[in-house]
Amino acid sequence: MSRLRLWLSRHRWFAGVLAAGAVLRVVTMLGYRPALWFPDSYSYVVTALRPRPDLVRPAGYSMFLRLFEPFHSFGVVALAQHVLGLAVGVLVYATARRLGAARWVATLASVPVLLDAYQIQLEHLLVSDTLFMFLVVAAVCLALSRPGRRIRWRTAGAIGLLVAAATLTRTVGQPLLVIIAGWLLARGSVLGAHADPRRESRDRAVRAGVMLAAAVVPLLAYGGWFYATYQRAGLVGANGVFLYARTMAFADCGVMRPPPDLAVLCDPRPPAQRPPSQEYVWALDSPLVVLPDITFSRDNDALAGRFASLAIRSQPLDYAASMLSELGRTFEWGRPVYPDQEIYDYYQFPSETPAPPGRHPAQRGVELAREYERGEIWTRVTEPFGVLMRGYQHVARLPGAVLLAVLLVPPVVAAVRWVRRRQAGRMSWTLPWLCSWVLVVMPPAVAEFDYRYVLPVVPLACLAAAVAAARERPPAER
Repeated sequence: MSRLRLWLSRHRWFAGVLAAGAVLRVVTMLGYRPALWFPDSYSYVVTALRPRPDLVRPAGYSMFLRLFEPFHSFGVVALAQHVLGLAVGVLVYATARRLGAARWVATLASVPVLLDAYQIQLEHLLVSDTLFMFLVVAAVCLALSRPGRRIRWRTAGAIGLLVAAATLTRTVGQPLLVIIAGWLLARGSVLGAHADPRRESRDRAVRAGVMLAAAVVPLLAYGGWFYATYQRAGLVGANGVFLYARTMAFADCGVMRPPPDLAVLCDPRPPAQRPPSQEYVWALDSPLVVLPDITFSRDNDALAGRFASLAIRSQPLDYAASMLSELGRTFEWGRPVYPDQEIYDYYQFPSETPAPPGRHPAQRGVELAREYERGEIWTRVTEPFGVLMRGYQHVARLPGAVLLAVLLVPPVVAAVRWVRRRQAGRMSWTLPWLCSWVLVVMPPAVAEFDYRYVLPVVPLACLAAAVAAARERPPAER
């Protein structure tokens, strides 16, 4: 108890924010039982109870659901996701403090993930993003050891396993494997070289190799399972389809002049009159969906990938402009309805029980979800807890423009230090900063902007800003 009191006295501001975040999550669980549903949720449940690689999404989150299946309660899953959200806030604070950030700076960095209403709502949704966020933040925080301290090979292995788990939760995690491996290789030159440069280089290479091996083995194992199921290489079978949908925001077959087999995927409407990109994956009148066989079959996915490749080669500037336009949605001050009202509403705390998805009923998923729950699965809205969270959601969020400002803090601070001292100072912020930008840019580049894809970026961006603003030496007192 004396140690606890001492910790609270030293970290009282963070303890207050953490407690407030816990209270908000309790209110959410009381107001929306057992959890909130999203169209993707049903396919995750199907894979959890009937294990088989999914063509669209890797099975990491489904295995997370299966882990809690003995409890027969999606409320327990929501509780676990809320705990992961709180854990991310703790990781951000602890890592920022370990790398020298002042207590108030580290506390401020943890506020968005702990108190943002949309973060809390995302944790209550049965989707993969909260798990993905925790795995990525945990991997980055492990890689950010104190300056002058080596990362042990066991830690490097743990980082690799976390990145593999993140990739098998959301495939957008794949580029992070390269970034973190590069960080481990360069870390000695960034954070201070060893007395023996050859030995230090060898140690860095070993750590990076261990991390890569620990990550690649699970990915290869999953890829083998996927190949045994579909006779196709990869982790999913939808890359071509989603890239095709991305290019339909600008693709002009008059410019592309596709061969006859690709011309069937053209949309004669001008780009300005076309629906959001996701409609080309799911809408029944999509040129891809009307083709024979399922949308994500090997032939259809390959055809869509060839069309997308031709569109990008033929109209590189249009592709860049379209991607930047989608990326710009990330940094808007407001939160306009996008891509449509149906999807937008899933990210709001509802005032009444939401109806099952209209376009994709996913009846098999509903049946298995009832088997999982051993009862009805629909969300029960309980007042006054629901109205409290709805009111809170109207005022407590991180605007996109503020996120952009946070992402600009590290390079600006480094530039100011260079001008003043002719040295950039410690560059620990580069790892979470680079990971942030990859996670921001990838969805608009290969699929489509979505509000829920932005939220896992926030703790990494705030961590990078806090570490960039840290003192040159970590404080002796912890």
